[in-house]
Amino acid sequence: MKKTLALIGLIGLTAACGGPAATTKAPDPAKLTLVDRTAKAAGPLDNAVWLLSEEPGTLDLDADGGTDNRTILANVCERLMQTQPDMTVKPWLAEKAERPDPKTLVLTLRQDATFHDGSPVTADDVVWSLKRHSGEGMDESDEFEDVASISKTGDHEVTVAFKRPNALFDQAIAGGAGIVLNKEVVEKLGKEYGTPESADACSGPYTLKEWKSGSQITIERYDAYWNKDVKPLAKSVTFKWADDTALVNSLVTGAAQGAYLSDTGPAVALQANQAVSVAYGATTRVFVLLPTDRGVMKDPKIRRALSLAVDRAGIAKSGFAGLARPWKVPVGAGAWSYEKEAFQAAYDQLQGSPDTPRLEEAKKLVQEAGSPKEPIIVATNGEQARTVIANAVVDAAKKIGMTAQIKTVPPSEFGSFYTDKSLRAQVDLVPDDWYITKADPIGFYDNGLTGSANNWVGYSSPAYDKLVAKALETADPAARAKDVIELQRQFTADMVWISLVEVPNAVVLGSKVTGPPASQVHMGYPWAADLGAKG
Repeated sequence: MKKTLALIGLIGLTAACGGPAATTKAPDPAKLTLVDRTAKAAGPLDNAVWLLSEEPGTLDLDADGGTDNRTILANVCERLMQTQPDMTVKPWLAEKAERPDPKTLVLTLRQDATFHDGSPVTADDVVWSLKRHSGEGMDESDEFEDVASISKTGDHEVTVAFKRPNALFDQAIAGGAGIVLNKEVVEKLGKEYGTPESADACSGPYTLKEWKSGSQITIERYDAYWNKDVKPLAKSVTFKWADDTALVNSLVTGAAQGAYLSDTGPAVALQANQAVSVAYGATTRVFVLLPTDRGVMKDPKIRRALSLAVDRAGIAKSGFAGLARPWKVPVGAGAWSYEKEAFQAAYDQLQGSPDTPRLEEAKKLVQEAGSPKEPIIVATNGEQARTVIANAVVDAAKKIGMTAQIKTVPPSEFGSFYTDKSLRAQVDLVPDDWYITKADPIGFYDNGLTGSANNWVGYSSPAYDKLVAKALETADPAARAKDVIELQRQFTADMVWISLVEVPNAVVLGSKVTGPPASQVHMGYPWAADLGAKG
């Protein structure tokens, strides 16, 4: 499932109160070392305070699978498959996932897994959970579009039958689509499930201890956890929420022990502060320009010209304090969980999204398109990164003989571009950030399908549509990678979206703790189980 993140650029932060002053000088993205994990913890923790950007509205991930919600419940709720810190996927509550034929997935369940009330995780719970996730309006319902039926076919076996082959479903059930809930608990709680007053209905290494609405959420180590190979060092983790300034100060003073960062500003502010450490990991998150069919962006030559003219290196420096790298494709390298060398080689060969402008090539394309005089309207919500991107578009357009104007939309309305066609009809380009929760690029490229809800420019290619279907049906990773690489080439050749910069995942830790993964798995992997004291 695709997600977007709100980004507030915070470039000038300085940390106060306890510890050396921070610097706003960011590391060179080209030299940035990405790690799967932080250093292994050596000892136990009584409690850790972990910071979020905002309080969740619910802890029912079917109702809202937001980033903060997922970050908490990754430690409480478990999935049939589990994404690892290196972005690979392995069986979890399902000990085997087999495909006797291309349209059938047979899941053999572990027999030792139990929920937090002590009851066993059964095939009935799995069937019920998957059907709940697939319900209309549920957050993960789009993952089940190819599913024909879900049935119990043995005491510890569940079979998923597909309308057409779907090689990506294994990845989907490592995400929110594969969470297994205790049917009896959820049905008993009814509408109360996911509220501050309700218990969890899960099987993970932590239980939901307390939710003080407006204040904090605490999870506690579940000492009767079924998997004896997992030994969490932190007895409890208390989640609080803070804006960027409060986040920085809390981490520097030791009032909080860690946070996963969606914003680049705090990472830059904390980078050189000896009171904390910042680690960077693989991500699928990329900032892009989404074109609409309102005006000049309908012409692929104009989209290609703008891609050649925009200054990605400048955007990375000005919009993200350097903590981003120019990027050619609309999904980050964290999606390359297989055939990494093939994906990297294909990426290196792409020519349409240079780090620095190639103006003469861009001008030629504009001339071939008839040198349109209609201005390009680019949206922003006033936030640092999007405003920098909008200004970069204005500058690029001017240098290739076109004009561009900025339209500022209230932050509360910005997300409506995805649902409101009348709002999209007012602009030509929308800068936004995207990530996918699967470690497979095919999880993104369906956005280029004819009629896709996020294909605002009206791109339509029967060959592309056919190849998406083929890739989704191809179980062999090497064969699927070839198809996805060709989709990548076609998507970027016509600039269905214009890719700009990749922003790494970042985790910041206080000086006394270590252990959790740095990569973008904290929304599905039980990262708190790895959190502990330094040696």
